[in-house]
Amino acid sequence: MASISSSSSPQTVGLVAGWGRYPFAVAEALKAQGHRVAALGVKDHCDPALANICDAFEWVGMAKMGQAMRFMKRHGVTQATMAGKIFKVRLYQRGAWWRHLPDWKALRVFWPHFVSGRRDRKDDTLLLAIVDAYAEVGITFGPATDYAPELLVKTGQLTKLAPTKSQWRDIAFGWNLAKEMGRLDIGQSVVIKDQTAIAIEAIEGTDECIRRAGVLCTAGGFTVVKTAKPKQDMRFDVPTIGLGTLQTMLDAGGKVLAVEAGKTILVEEQAFLEFADSKGLVVVSIDQPPTE
Repeated sequence: MASISSSSSPQTVGLVAGWGRYPFAVAEALKAQGHRVAALGVKDHCDPALANICDAFEWVGMAKMGQAMRFMKRHGVTQATMAGKIFKVRLYQRGAWWRHLPDWKALRVFWPHFVSGRRDRKDDTLLLAIVDAYAEVGITFGPATDYAPELLVKTGQLTKLAPTKSQWRDIAFGWNLAKEMGRLDIGQSVVIKDQTAIAIEAIEGTDECIRRAGVLCTAGGFTVVKTAKPKQDMRFDVPTIGLGTLQTMLDAGGKVLAVEAGKTILVEEQAFLEFADSKGLVVVSIDQPPTE
């Protein structure tokens, strides 16, 4: 697997930017290392303010691969990366084909997935099809964390409060379940209460999964476990947490957040931890399931 390196000489790096603060952190890291940033902001996802810190910026639709490739070639991009969430659920909304009308390049790449049905539409399947298509025109995608490794969470108790024994049991139960869901490429997060699965993430994303848990478990006090896939491709779909995750947990009645160390991105760490401590939330980062 080819990857980009922060030690390489300054160059123009392409950035495909989705929702959230993660694209900002990546763009800032690239700029700090002397690179130019040519960013494509995915429409209805990317924060417009990202354009202010990039050398070149253009809006692109979810299914406009030809436009995206031409933009990168125009700016001399040979190395690129992805950052930020893409809401796949929008592809299943009424009228999605008209709102996200694919150009010819996207139609060719996604024909086996969305038209002929010869291939599935799992996240990894679709994302690999995208990076392979870019590779055909000389643009290699690598992990964004190659440029900003400090965003990966380190092992340990991150908040002042630690899990109780019963919460550690829920973390262990949730870890094994989340890993299995990841192996099947279904989702990354599960919500657990008393060693019972309250909600499991699928296409809706982590925040909606947590909100659903709040509806189903009105007693609150549940645990959210978020892990990487057993064979996580660090180029895309890397587990990410931030202030929004904590706010959603707080609103839904969650108490504990457990994530996988070294494979989870934490954006705006200081503000994240200050908020968690101020609200009495528990956050831990582990690299293996806890044992009694």
